[in-house]
Amino acid sequence: MKLAVLASLLASAAAFAPSPRLAAKTSLSAFENELGAQEPLGFYDPLGLLDDADEARFNRLRYVELKHGRISQLAFLGQIVTRAGIHLPGNIDLAGDSFDSYPDGAAALFGPDAIPAEGLGQIILFIGLLELFVMKDVTGEGEFPGDFRNGALDFGWDTFGEKTKLQKRAIELNNGRAAMMGILGLMMHEQIEGNPVIGLFLDYN
Repeated sequence: MKLAVLASLLASAAAFAPSPRLAAKTSLSAFENELGAQEPLGFYDPLGLLDDADEARFNRLRYVELKHGRISQLAFLGQIVTRAGIHLPGNIDLAGDSFDSYPDGAAALFGPDAIPAEGLGQIILFIGLLELFVMKDVTGEGEFPGDFRNGALDFGWDTFGEKTKLQKRAIELNNGRAAMMGILGLMMHEQIEGNPVIGLFLDYN
């Protein structure tokens, strides 16, 4: 899991702009003033992933950044909620083990007290099905990479002006980037013996 989050951070570093209609090949200057290229870093592509990038590669990198940002936001929220003592009611398996009987964080998936391998397999299968059939632009109506409304979920998006749309997209990008760093920090904290994670800071000396 730690490697997956680290890979998402590296992949997202180059995806700081939306998908304007570009020529087949473009220079980096075409991305320097686009959505997501903002202070204090401005346009940030330390790995050179956008060197001589075409539109298809650019769109792919933006999609990857959005997807990993959304996953990280859910993961960070999950950490906060479960460490606050809030768990799903009932049992996680037929043996009668409750959801709150398993540890929080990465320890719930890896380690001696983790959920059974069958449970982890079900989670991976569910995520795979979402990736293949749900979390994608099925209808081809998406306005930008990562637009998965598919003509069903709108929440008033079409009533917003272009300035408001750009603002909301920028907010999602920034929140996703912060969450990627946040969840990675929490996962690293878990591996430091005696170091607190959420809920234990008051007891830390």
